[in-house]
Formats: sequence, C-alpha cells, structure tokens
Amino acid sequence: MAADLHLPHQLPAAYKTLTAQCHCKSAHFTVTVPTSALPLPVHLCHCSICRTTHGTFCCFHAPLPKGIEPEFVAPSSIESSLTTYIHSPQAPSERFFCSTCGCHIGDRDLKPDPETGKPEWRVATSIFAAHDEDTFQIRAHCFTSRDTEPNLSTWLPSIGSRAIHVWKPSPDDPRFPFATYQPPKPDVGEDALLAECRCGGVRFALPRPSPADAADPILSRFVRASPTPSSPGDGSGSDDDDDPRSRATGPPALKRVARVCVCRDCRLVSGTHAVAWTSAPRPPAVPPALEGFGTLRCYRSSARARRAFCRVCGATVFYARDNGDGGDQAVVDVAVGILRDADGRPALERWLVWRTGRLSGMESGRAFDAPFADALAEGLREWGVQRYGEGAEF
Repeated sequence: MAADLHLPHQLPAAYKTLTAQCHCKSAHFTVTVPTSALPLPVHLCHCSICRTTHGTFCCFHAPLPKGIEPEFVAPSSIESSLTTYIHSPQAPSERFFCSTCGCHIGDRDLKPDPETGKPEWRVATSIFAAHDEDTFQIRAHCFTSRDTEPNLSTWLPSIGSRAIHVWKPSPDDPRFPFATYQPPKPDVGEDALLAECRCGGVRFALPRPSPADAADPILSRFVRASPTPSSPGDGSGSDDDDDPRSRATGPPALKRVARVCVCRDCRLVSGTHAVAWTSAPRPPAVPPALEGFGTLRCYRSSARARRAFCRVCGATVFYARDNGDGGDQAVVDVAVGILRDADGRPALERWLVWRTGRLSGMESGRAFDAPFADALAEGLREWGVQRYGEGAEF
C-alpha cells in the first residue's frame, strides 16, 4: 500500500496557479504550472538592454515551462493594459510593461516554439503574490560586466547557503547576438553623466555635484566626498580580479549619494526586486516639469509620491515627492540604471557613493522575499566595509 502513495507534487495532474499584478493592478494575470516544475528558476539579467529598458540593475525573470502562457484576468489584457516594446529589428522577443504605472511584466518570444506552436515566455517574478523558495528560486546572474560594478551580482553572491551562479557566455556566442551590446558613446563631457532610457525618448545630462551643492543646507544631504577606485570600469584589471580591497583608490571626489530600495512600491512599478536611486536637484540637473518631458509618463504611486517612466520602452526614470502643499520638493530621485559616463559605461563608483549600512524599504522587502532581502542587505554591508571601511549610514 505504501508503495502506491504519492506526494502531491508527484501526481501527474498536480498544478499550482500563481497570481501576478502590477502596482496599479491594470496588469493582472495568472500562470498555472505543474508542481513538478516548481520552484521556477529565476535569472537576473544584467545586460545593457535589460538595464536601460527597466532603469534598474537587472531584470528578474523566470522562463515558463514550454506551452504555458500567462492568462490575463479581465478586464486586464495585453491589448488594453500593456505597452509592447521591441528593442531592435533583430530582437528575438518583445517586452511588455503596464501602460499606466510602467511595471514590466515579462518577455515573449516573437517566434513560436516548434514543439508546442506557442511562443515561450519569461515572466517578471517580482510582481507575483508570493516569492517563497518553494515557488521561485533565484539561481543565476547573467551577462554581468565589470563596467557595471557594483551591482546585484556584486552584493548578492548567494542567498542563504545557496551560491548564485554567474553565467557569462562568450561574446561571439551566436545564440546571444545582443548580449554584449553597448549603446553608442554619449555626447556629454567628462563632468557629467548621461541619463537615457533604452529608446532615447528620455535623455538629459546629470552634472557632477559642485562645491556649492556641498555647501547648500538641502543639497548637501545628497552629496558626499569619497575616494574613487582605479577599477572597475576604467579598463584596468581583469574580470576575475573582483576583490574590492585589492583596488587602489584616488583622492576623494564629490559624488552623489545612492541607495538601494526594496520597498513594495518600487518593486511593483519596476517589475524588479530592487531599484537603485540617486538624488539630484531640479532644475538645473533635472527637468523642472516631469510630465511632458520627452517620452515621460507620470504615475502617482501614493498621495505624495509621483513616479515617471518612459512610455515607449518602459524604463523607470524618476521618483519625486510633493512638499505637502501641492509644490514639488527641490530634489528628485533618478534611477541609476539609466546612467552612463562619457565613455558609455555605467562606471558608477566614479560618480556615486553608496549607502551600504541599510536598504530602503527593508520591512516590505522582507515581507515579500525575506531570503533575498536579508542576503542583499548582508552583501551590501560587507561590500561597504571593504570599500569604505564601514557600512555607510546616511
């Protein structure tokens, strides 16, 4: 008799339905998968295309089993709720994001799978109702680059006792023609960063902080003097030399403060677990009016908070708060994922100093995915001690 007993996940007809929604709930769908396929493997893609279409460090995607597609819950549908973006005529897939709040929900292949006759999907796992280790499991960092350090592969080498695999195929691998794609070098000077989404519809220069900023009673809160490492991102060293303590540092330079947020709102308007922000004054660094600038579309995520994303490619761009009297605050947050230097590289340590002592939104981040949030907080803190001599709190 005992030999005939089966656990629920071993039964051939055992399925589990997973539910996903964006922040505004316009995008609402389910996926029903065999329990034998769980946990679905999640990869974090760090390529420049994912970075600049999301405005984040990377995307959080899980491929659905062949033949399984999202089922949209009415009134939500691809046609009525989502914007489609194809980043190149040679792109193998199309990307979808919410037309209202900008949340990315996943990618769909343009060509059907020959076995099933259906296109394969990769869904954004950050927007599902549950992200426990039995349902989704983060297993790989893909297309990491020395030029984008520090990033989530820097700070998240493992979750608990499980190491996260780093996968970097050869640059000449014909299966991934866009893996090493880099946008053209921006036409900005050495003293400014280019902020630009993937499609180029949102584009502006972000200057380096000035001594006047450091002396300003408000702006000084968002500026720090910090040494600049000789690497990464300067062409020296190798990808294997990843010990931050081995890198020489130059004289301190004024940099903008940057932080990593894992709150619910950032997660559900971007479609990723974590969003990195830096702060800048507006004007002159940031356009005085967000709505109507380039291809920006604004979305109010709370009574006093507005977010702006590119309505063409979906990149998260800005986070702005009201004063409470209807006016805008003097400082706005800019998504780090859209920033590049004059050489076309993120090279973020030359421009930003990271708050490493804590994550923003930790409480809601842990409520959604505690193993991820705890591991990221620990990795960020350890990196800060190695880089700055402390887990920086500001």
